[in-house]
Amino acid sequence: MRLLVVEDEEGLASALQVGLAREGYAVDVAGTHRAAAEKVQLVEYDLLLLDANLPDGDGFDLADAVRTGRITARSGPGVRILVLTARSALRDRVLGLDSGADDYLVKPFALAELTARIRALLRREVRAASSVVAVGDITMDTARQLVHRGDRELQLTLKEFAVLRYLLTLPGHVVSAEELLRHVWDENADPFTQTVRVTVGTLRRKLSVDDEPQLLETVVGRGYRLRDGAPVRPIAPVPAP
Repeated sequence: MRLLVVEDEEGLASALQVGLAREGYAVDVAGTHRAAAEKVQLVEYDLLLLDANLPDGDGFDLADAVRTGRITARSGPGVRILVLTARSALRDRVLGLDSGADDYLVKPFALAELTARIRALLRREVRAASSVVAVGDITMDTARQLVHRGDRELQLTLKEFAVLRYLLTLPGHVVSAEELLRHVWDENADPFTQTVRVTVGTLRRKLSVDDEPQLLETVVGRGYRLRDGAPVRPIAPVPAP
């Protein structure tokens, strides 16, 4: 999942970027209202983490602009928004939520609580009631970062874990390499690299060993699909230009 941290305090922004990356998230950073507005229009983020006090504007205004369409977010007006701020007064919390935030966390905070809130917000996308997501015989515990296929625990890298987590939200759907690059890698990723193909390849090998059925398949010319055990409709061929 790809996150945008909007924070003007460089030390905190860097710490959040490193800490959240260790949790398997792709993290971009913006230090101003203007920079954040530009990024959300260009990049499809799964979650925005907004500081309320920015040097050139207000994070609450940014949330409202995304929700109302004054800023056309690439992810759409329904993108998840979590406010991170030192403003703890009741009127500020009410204002932040009324401006469009889905959640509100007061500084200082523990990284463990932040990541728990992020997981809770992102679960809304897959309608999961807990940190455990299951598709077929694949089970992922996003809180403990554990993945099993049946009784077998899979040893995944952070990036493989992130790719699988995204595919688990769209079982049976074809996901292009470009979509994976947008959601799982940060803004420093080279769009012309083979990193998506390589990561999917190693993930596929770890998912299927011995006589286990192949679950992660390549759809030639379209992308990748995680089979959910149910019949999958064939994809119509793309008409020649």
